[in-house]
Amino acid sequence: MKKTLFLLLVSMIAPLINEAQQIDTTKKVAPEKSALKFNINASGSHFFQVTFLNQVWVRYNESDPGTTLFNKSAPSTFDIGLRRTRIQMFGQITDRTFVYFQFGQNNYNNTAAYSSTPGGNRKIAAFFHDALCEYKVSKGNELKIGGGLTVLNGLSRFSQPSVGTIMTLDVPVFLQYTVDQTDQFDRRLAIYARGQVGKFDYRAYLSNPFPISTNGSAPAAIGKNATFVNVATLQPGTGPGINNQFGGYVAYNFFENENHTTPYMQGTYLGTKKIWNVAIGGVYQKAATWNLTQDNAGIYKDTTYNNMLHLSLETFLDLPLDKEKGTMISAFAGYYNTNYGTNYLRYNGAMNPGTGSTATNMVQSAAYGNAFPMFGTGQVGYAQCGFLLPKSVLGEKNGQLMPYVSGQYADYTALQNKAMLLFDVGMNWFIKGHSSKLSLDYQNRPTYTKNTLSDIVAGPRKSCVTLQYQLLF
Repeated sequence: MKKTLFLLLVSMIAPLINEAQQIDTTKKVAPEKSALKFNINASGSHFFQVTFLNQVWVRYNESDPGTTLFNKSAPSTFDIGLRRTRIQMFGQITDRTFVYFQFGQNNYNNTAAYSSTPGGNRKIAAFFHDALCEYKVSKGNELKIGGGLTVLNGLSRFSQPSVGTIMTLDVPVFLQYTVDQTDQFDRRLAIYARGQVGKFDYRAYLSNPFPISTNGSAPAAIGKNATFVNVATLQPGTGPGINNQFGGYVAYNFFENENHTTPYMQGTYLGTKKIWNVAIGGVYQKAATWNLTQDNAGIYKDTTYNNMLHLSLETFLDLPLDKEKGTMISAFAGYYNTNYGTNYLRYNGAMNPGTGSTATNMVQSAAYGNAFPMFGTGQVGYAQCGFLLPKSVLGEKNGQLMPYVSGQYADYTALQNKAMLLFDVGMNWFIKGHSSKLSLDYQNRPTYTKNTLSDIVAGPRKSCVTLQYQLLF
């Protein structure tokens, strides 16, 4: 019986093998594809493309004072994690219609979904980051209108960054101003318009923010310092509700215009384009936060609602220097006036390697692990600069090195105007451009505590060393 089945299988497969061999000898072999791109029409102007991104971090971190890891004192930590794992799917379906989807997860290490009480689930569900449809009104890029779940917003190029092409280890997350508070990992349900008119590149949007009570964490109780309004605690028919958020961003390009396929903005072009632009941006939401103010008796009991308004001024330079040697420079600088409301402050740490704290003098309950005062009402400056070294340093076929530095300076009112300075120094090895990249980063950050008078006191500075391997194809 087995022999009969085998002979039957061979008889079925043999003609197919013979046919394939005949095809190979009569047709030219198709060129190797550089991307998972599927043409919908003969010219390739209509297409659908799929890309994959994985960023693996191996990290040693000096912990904030009092940090614990699974209820054990942890003055330092070592962890391995997935900073980002994503699938992009997008395409020009017709001459005028564009679709974009992004699916994946973030910040997955051994502390993911940890809780001191039973019920934590390490199987973090991947989710849609983006799902949008876009229609090109003009023949060129002058006007595109779209809607859905999108990263597009009005504050900064790093509020809507192409994370697979950034120069530094990570983006300046403070520019993702409501990340996982009233948005979905920096994405919003929005309608928008974007385009390029001559040397101007613009975008404007209107979005429906999510309620803070649906972000997966218990919202902070209303207090002296501003927090996002928790409408779930209000009586029906009272309070400001959740108002729409809107904003815009306009850049002027002195040299070439930037890529305009997706709403994301490039980190660095690695010398393939000559870019220098200046930009202004803004974001506004009425009655986004609340806090308690003093009544006539000096008691904090009156509720005040604050409008959220962020403004930006920035410049971006990405310039090839010597094409033969392969050198280029990338630089960015920005000034931001961030107003969330009275003394708003939020601690945050990327893929935090700690789980709690024993400290009794913390500025906020989240001030453990690698967290620092990332977001706040005040004024912020951020800059980064990198230089792509000549190809000859490693040899023509061995990729290129790019050292970089970056720094964030913040004057937040909730820190009683004590300077918050964060800086990174690192090195990229572009083995094959952004497709295969190894990055080594050293970060130094501040810590703060409160004394018995509730004054903010600067504590010891802490460091973190991270090795990342990125694969993008």
